[in-house]
This record gives sequence, C-alpha cells and structure tokens, in this order.
Amino acid sequence: MVTFTAQAFKKITEMAPVDKVEYRGIRVMVLGGGCAGFTYDMDFEEEPREDDWTDVQHGWNVYVDPMSQCYLEGTTIDYIESLSFSGFHFANPGAKSTCGC
Repeated sequence: MVTFTAQAFKKITEMAPVDKVEYRGIRVMVLGGGCAGFTYDMDFEEEPREDDWTDVQHGWNVYVDPMSQCYLEGTTIDYIESLSFSGFHFANPGAKSTCGC
C-alpha cells in the first residue's frame, strides 16, 4: 500500500513534539483539489477510523481511509532536503499527472 522511508519518519518524529503530539499515528490521504485534480495530505492521528487500512512502520501507526487507498497504491513517501526543495515527496507510480505548485 503506502511505504514511508526512514528519512520521512525521522522528520515526522522531529515534528511531533513541535505540534505537541504525544501519540505515534499518522494519517495519509488524498483530497480533491489542486491543479492535477488531487492533493496528498498527512496529519497526526491518534486512532484509526472504521474501515481504515492500518500498518505499523518505523514504530508509527499509519492510517489510510478507503477512498484514498486506491489512489495511494504503491506510493512511497520520502522527506527530501535540498537547495531547491524541502518537504515530503510522494512517489506514486499510479499518478497520471503531477503538479509542481
């Protein structure tokens, strides 16, 4: 389904205390909008919702809702820092088009 790199969870673990998060859960979702039709989003989440796909990666609980599952199949989430970009990168083999904004 969705795979996080160690670097992505390193950054998520650094961000959790800043957001005053005391649990180890992350929700990954696809939302309507953006110039490519959909946008990726993540948020800290304490518990899964009914029908969520759940997994444990790098000591974190990962939750994906049923609608987002079909769009995220095979996606790898990484955290990249470079001179031109810093942020989470979603490498989705099923994406038909992407947006740079």
